[in-house]
Amino acid sequence: MLHRQFMDRLGRVLEFLWSGWAGAAALCLFAAAWQAGHEAYGPFILTSPVETLRAIGVLAISQEAWSVALTTLQRAITGFLLVTGVGGCLGLVAGYSPASMRVASPLVTVLLGVPPIAWIVLAMIWFGGSDATVRTVILVAALPVVFLGAARGIATRDRGLDRMAQAFGAGPIRRFFSVGLRQTTTTLFPALALALGTSFKVAVMAELLANAGGIGGALADARTNLDIANALAWVVISVVLLILVEYALVHPVKGEIDRWRRAAQPWGIKR
Repeated sequence: MLHRQFMDRLGRVLEFLWSGWAGAAALCLFAAAWQAGHEAYGPFILTSPVETLRAIGVLAISQEAWSVALTTLQRAITGFLLVTGVGGCLGLVAGYSPASMRVASPLVTVLLGVPPIAWIVLAMIWFGGSDATVRTVILVAALPVVFLGAARGIATRDRGLDRMAQAFGAGPIRRFFSVGLRQTTTTLFPALALALGTSFKVAVMAELLANAGGIGGALADARTNLDIANALAWVVISVVLLILVEYALVHPVKGEIDRWRRAAQPWGIKR
C-alpha cells in the first residue's frame, strides 16, 4: 500500500514537472517580445532582458537586496494566508446558507468597487508605513475573490454525493471534508491563484506609496534614480517570488485535494 501511494505521488510530481514545458515556452515568447520592445524603443525606455538579468545578478549577491525581497515575501504570504482563512471560511458558510449569500453579495460588490489605492490611503492613515498597512490592503483587496470562489464551489456542489455519503453513515464533518470541500476546487483554487497574485501586486503597491520598504521601496529608489534596469530587475524578482509560492504552495495542495477527479483518467490524458 505504501509503495503504491509513493508511486502515485511520484507520478503526479513527474506529470506536474513535465507540464512546465508549456510555461517555459510562454516565458520564452514573452522574452522575445520584451527584446523586440527594447530594440524598438531603446534602453532608456526598456532595457533588454540580458541587461535586466545582469541587474538581478548584482542584486542576488547583495545581502540587503535579499532582506528587501524577503520583507515583501513575508508580507504577501501572511496577507494571502489571512485572506485564505477569512475569505474561505466566510465563503463556505455563505455557500451552505443562501440567505447569508444574499446578504453578503452587496458587501462584496462594495469591496470590489473600491480601488486598492483608496484602501492604501486609509490604511496609511490608520497604521502608518507598517506591515499592518500592507496586510490590511491585501485582505480587503483579495477577500471578495476568495469569498466568491469558496461560496460558489459549495453552492454548486453535487448534493447527490452528499446524500450518498450520509446513507453510508458519514457524519456532517466527514461529509464536509470528504465530499463538500473537495468539490470546491473548481472555483476555489483559481480564486486562490488570483488572490495570491493580488497579494503580491498590492503588497508592492502599498510599500511604494506608504514608503514601507520592501520591493516597493526599492522601486521607488529606482524611479528616483531613473534606473530602468534596476526597476525591471525588482519587477522580475517579484514575479519570480509569486511563481515560486504559487507552485510550491497552491498547486501541491490542489493536487492532493483533486486526486478524486483524476482517479479515472489514464496517464497523460486531460479531459
